[in-house]
Amino acid sequence: MKFEPRPELQKILDTLPTNPGVYLMKDERAAIIYVGKAINLRNRVRSYFHAPYGHAPRAKVWRLVERIRDIEFIVTESELEALVLECNLIKKYKPHFNVRLKDDKRYPYIKVTWQEPFPKVYVTRRMDAPRDGARYFGPFTAVWAVHETMDTLRKVFPYLTCDREITGRDRRACLYYDIGLCLAPCIGAASREEYRAMIDRLCLFLQGKTEEVTAALRAKLDEAVDKLEFERAARYRDQLQALARIAEHQKVVSTLTVDQDVVAFARDDGAACVQVFFVRGGKLLGREYFVLEGTEDENSDQVLSSFVKQFYDEAAYVPPEILLPDDIDEARIIEQWLDRARGHKVVLQVPRSGQGKELVAMAEENARVTLTSLKAQWLADETKQMSAVAELQEALGLQNPPLRMECYDISNTQGTNSVGAMVVFERGAAKKSDYRKFKIKTVEGANDFASLQEVLRRRFKRLVDASVDTKTRRRGDAESDQLSALSAVEGSAVSGRLPGKDDAWRMMPDLVIVDGGKGQLSAAHDVLRELGIEGVNLIGLAKQEEEVFVPARDEALRLPKSSEALKLLQRIRDEAHRFGITYHRKLRAKVGIASQLDAIPGIGPRRRRALLARFGSIEKIRDASIEELLTVEGMTRAAAQKLKEML
Repeated sequence: MKFEPRPELQKILDTLPTNPGVYLMKDERAAIIYVGKAINLRNRVRSYFHAPYGHAPRAKVWRLVERIRDIEFIVTESELEALVLECNLIKKYKPHFNVRLKDDKRYPYIKVTWQEPFPKVYVTRRMDAPRDGARYFGPFTAVWAVHETMDTLRKVFPYLTCDREITGRDRRACLYYDIGLCLAPCIGAASREEYRAMIDRLCLFLQGKTEEVTAALRAKLDEAVDKLEFERAARYRDQLQALARIAEHQKVVSTLTVDQDVVAFARDDGAACVQVFFVRGGKLLGREYFVLEGTEDENSDQVLSSFVKQFYDEAAYVPPEILLPDDIDEARIIEQWLDRARGHKVVLQVPRSGQGKELVAMAEENARVTLTSLKAQWLADETKQMSAVAELQEALGLQNPPLRMECYDISNTQGTNSVGAMVVFERGAAKKSDYRKFKIKTVEGANDFASLQEVLRRRFKRLVDASVDTKTRRRGDAESDQLSALSAVEGSAVSGRLPGKDDAWRMMPDLVIVDGGKGQLSAAHDVLRELGIEGVNLIGLAKQEEEVFVPARDEALRLPKSSEALKLLQRIRDEAHRFGITYHRKLRAKVGIASQLDAIPGIGPRRRRALLARFGSIEKIRDASIEELLTVEGMTRAAAQKLKEML
């Protein structure tokens, strides 16, 4: 049975090349709904229109095919290049029909700035490996646990935390040296080689090689005792006890001192949960779970390979062995990708017996338990949220439930630095990826009505433009699209973009909420009428009495204080206020810093920008030495001295 493609699609199918590459399928809004790779583009793409994989007519692949209106392709030199490009495009566009990580939360990592002469150690949620030359350890589930571990590690490995330049010629060290939490290379108490050797031992410990570190400390303890240096011996004793407290939480799971990741997953009714065990030196250092979307009707091979590609694309560390529950078709090409990306041999293994098989089974059981718990939580949360949405629909007399709600708020201080905020809730839950902020451009002074109108005009003008763009767009944009997609791989700022990059503007809300009463509501209504937008429900929520204002209704609507609908509206309004005030404070802080610097003779716009780029705050500029200030582009000694005097 064939799925007859539209005539315009048939022309594309007839001209597809047989090269390896990536294909992008788009819907009627020109939004990317699926990204795939192929060794032979023609055979792979055409296969979608020939009774795909024997699925039932309503299966996922059929739903995909029914929505395809355009197909773009990018030819690559090899299947490996196609895999890299596919990973980048899925990460960038998160197509609806691809298997993808459900959330983009960034887990905390411990970062060691090994590329610096005197490395520092701190917690980060952003990785630039391997470009920045730093070493990363993680991910960790809870940031508080990371800080707790680092507090203990610092007693053993007293690393630097200050930002000053280390010359070894400072006259005195800071308090941390006095209390034993810094080696003080700033005064020459430790050489560069001694300091880096200590940081290297810290890295070994974070890699799970605790025996090497503790053996070295024990040797130093014995040496100090032999020399009757009891104070130094006591310090080594305390360090060994601190390391023991951390190590006791690490479970030995393998008699082999190997580094492995153990990956397994569980599925239930369209949901999938992946569990990863991090084994370092034969010890289970930690575990993490990940939720996948778009897994319905996908086979286990596709789910597993999609996760491996997305997870290890950003992983801080890839071990030599990755244990999987089943074989995957792409194992060979994924191994090549990991070898090249990480600089060492990586093997994907499916253990058939022994400790490896037991570890995979344990990970699968953890995934099942986690998924069951998550589904119960999701059901409870969604039921409560949708109950509030249904109650709000009834209270406002809406024909359909307000599944997508947008709320707008204006923030300023005495008319300065005015900003607008747009927050989005879908099915009663915040959708932060669709939040938008606006810097007011056309309104002078504290005019909240005009500012609100500017924000709404800019937002809904985007909606109108997107609608027109969808209708008039032609395939002539294909070259621009390919350049944009390739820039995702090369990291370049190639101009051009793939349509659907910012779908938030394309979405028509079911309900628009403005923070305010009749005046704000009337101002908003005028903008929608001006742009010819109809069918959007609009309300205002006044703060003082928590009254709801509805167009064409003289009296305000008062919902019971115990009403879930009112609580939902308040939650949305408060979130818009929080989002807006955060942006406003950020702008105000920048203006405050700039105004202080502008008042200093010799500090013009160029030097001000360079100072802020180098130090980031007035406090850090104030604490900087003359020599540090002179490292700023364009700074003279006279200007640096004047800056120090006036700050």
